[in-house]
Amino acid sequence: MVSEGMLPRAAVREVEERLTAAGCPDADFDARELFRLATGRDARLTDRPLDADEAARLEALTLRRAAREPLQYLCGSWPFLDFELAVGPGVLCPRADTEVVAEAAAGMLAGVETPRVLDLCAGTGCLGLGVKRLCPAAVVTCVEKSPEAYVYLEKNTRLALKGQGGSTENVLDASPFEASAFDWGFRTARAAEPVEGDLFTYWQTLPDGQLDLIVSNPPYLTAQEMRELQPEVAKEPAMALEAGDDGLVFYRAIAEHYQKALRPGGALALEIGWQQREAVEALLEANGWVDITCRKDFGGNDRCVMARRAE
Repeated sequence: MVSEGMLPRAAVREVEERLTAAGCPDADFDARELFRLATGRDARLTDRPLDADEAARLEALTLRRAAREPLQYLCGSWPFLDFELAVGPGVLCPRADTEVVAEAAAGMLAGVETPRVLDLCAGTGCLGLGVKRLCPAAVVTCVEKSPEAYVYLEKNTRLALKGQGGSTENVLDASPFEASAFDWGFRTARAAEPVEGDLFTYWQTLPDGQLDLIVSNPPYLTAQEMRELQPEVAKEPAMALEAGDDGLVFYRAIAEHYQKALRPGGALALEIGWQQREAVEALLEANGWVDITCRKDFGGNDRCVMARRAE
């Protein structure tokens, strides 16, 4: 148990041992992060023993992480590319592999002066905001169905990219449930526009040929995969993960209904599961998409399928 008076490195060792025993992956990294959260200090750079409050906070965080609550939820924010996103229960955690999708999507906008971008199943907004970070001239709309996830999306579109030169502001300075400020008749500047909407019907609101890019990390786990989730993933919202028996229901809807919303030659970038490349590419080809390619993630797995609307 973490107790008052423990030296920082001893406290980190204690936490790491307990997280390892609980089966947490990367227990050494997590232990250092929990120490930083509890004390505001780096255990490698301080010798001051824990006071009573610090010890109590670290013990509480250790118990939660040992119960396999995602580290991202405990932190309350998580990095994506070079900015921070507010994150917590009810929204999918941003992942490094999704950065590959943002980079691939932004690369498809080369030569487009003021691209119009739609992020479907946006969650935290990591993809839409990632494209905006890499392509500052983009006009981005982020669509999310879940009310719980929308709280984080709304906040991130206001704060995640705030500042000059893409510098970020602490997204936890104010609660995501804060009351709205008095409306003086003008809109708060946002990096992207959040919209509450359902991918399966939102296409009906879109005019033909107005978008330059659609990007999405939709739910893509099969029913079998949902029964075999890592404990941390099982604490993330099922709405953001489950996609029917074959994991393809969202890709079918995108392939069938969203091509006309793009201008001729407009781009599509989709995050996929590591075994879904052939199935997703076949869906796109069957619905008339062209220039279909795939990009791998940092681990060498198929991660992003890209395509275009025919000219």
